[in-house]
Amino acid sequence: MGGALEPTTTARAGDVVRLPPGSRDVLPQEARELRAISDGLRGVFEAAGFGEVITPTLEYSDVLARGVLGNPSPTYRLIDDRGAWLELRSDMTVPLARVAATRFHGHDEPLRFWYTQTAFRPVPALQGRSREVQQCGVELFGVPGYGGDREVLGLAARSLDATGLPDARIVVGDARLSATVLESAGVDAEAITAAHDALFAGDLVTLEGILLEAGLTEDRVRALGALLRTRGDASVLDAHADAFGTPGRELAETLSSLTTSEKERVIVDIGLVRDLDYYSGLVFEVVHPAIGEPIGGGGRYDGLVGKFGDDRPAVGFALNVDAVHRAQMLGATA
Repeated sequence: MGGALEPTTTARAGDVVRLPPGSRDVLPQEARELRAISDGLRGVFEAAGFGEVITPTLEYSDVLARGVLGNPSPTYRLIDDRGAWLELRSDMTVPLARVAATRFHGHDEPLRFWYTQTAFRPVPALQGRSREVQQCGVELFGVPGYGGDREVLGLAARSLDATGLPDARIVVGDARLSATVLESAGVDAEAITAAHDALFAGDLVTLEGILLEAGLTEDRVRALGALLRTRGDASVLDAHADAFGTPGRELAETLSSLTTSEKERVIVDIGLVRDLDYYSGLVFEVVHPAIGEPIGGGGRYDGLVGKFGDDRPAVGFALNVDAVHRAQMLGATA
């Protein structure tokens, strides 16, 4: 595996040639290994009927902004020679939603796209994280609810098989589950939004404070906190079916349709919240015990495509190729 991110490299004694923090060179051996991962995923995606789409690295900022449903994330922006703001793509879902809406106007059949491209994301200093994230994934447009969710979860499981990660798991939830639980407890919309931020940050102390300020008793706060921290197999959805309502029933139906080997990959996380505001249903993260952060993720984002033109339901996922590579290397030495 290639070396860790380094802020500088030494060309010769006394002469330091700098790289920006979060950037690195990929040398031949690692490049071959990364290419093998992408090629393996391409085989899985094309066998499932997905076609490759390549979008521009730069797009107009005001166009990409249509896909921002909450607080915008930091991005790299620049001005072109005509004075227009351009932006380096920070993920692939929004550009492909634009493609589905604008390039396939009036097309009623499902659209199945796969891609392998780089996303560019500013990172905090001194965290050792990359500004450039090579993503390989799929987007499925036009297949609502259960059918699309089941197809994409199965494809995610087969992708992990193809990359040789037997210890990887798919942590599954629904963007509506925590809201459903909190609404039924009488928590208002503003407090639910704050609670979601605390859940995403893993800040359970803040979460409890938000619920107490919302007027819930200490016993009720403890019970809700325990419920939102629940993880397990699909049986946890049945055990709390009344609390989870329609989102819980829909997720349980999706998981029940998976094959035995796919189910073995799945962990249900009731309080799972992802960092993008466009998710509207199924959400999931791909995790590996050797890596301290998700190596991929995805979910359903109905409503996003309509921001660019023709609306249609959508669901997808992507793997971080560099993170998959690290998991392979670390798993092999464990």
